[in-house]
Amino acid sequence: MIAFIARFIGLWMIAGALVALVIDGTKTIANSALTVTPLGQSWYAISPSTLMSAQSFVQGTIESYIGHWLWDPLIVWLLLLPTWLVLGLLGTWLVYVGRKRRMTAAYAS
Repeated sequence: MIAFIARFIGLWMIAGALVALVIDGTKTIANSALTVTPLGQSWYAISPSTLMSAQSFVQGTIESYIGHWLWDPLIVWLLLLPTWLVLGLLGTWLVYVGRKRRMTAAYAS
């Protein structure tokens, strides 16, 4: 069941990556210059309150246990990556993790 959920979410993330890639491609053609939308900008455009909540949660709760380096520079660096790249890599990883494994001859007997 968990494998199915991982594959399902992974496929939706890959679909989102393709949509983000088409949007960036359209903006690039319209501007006649390479245009890449960072993940943070896309997240802020969709739901700014959840981005701010995630930032306050990481900076307030998690950093007291892990350290101050988690939000800046690590998560800030991730938020500056292209949306299509982050969604594509994460979706591909989830599909890989949730794949159906074949039974080999050693386990069949």
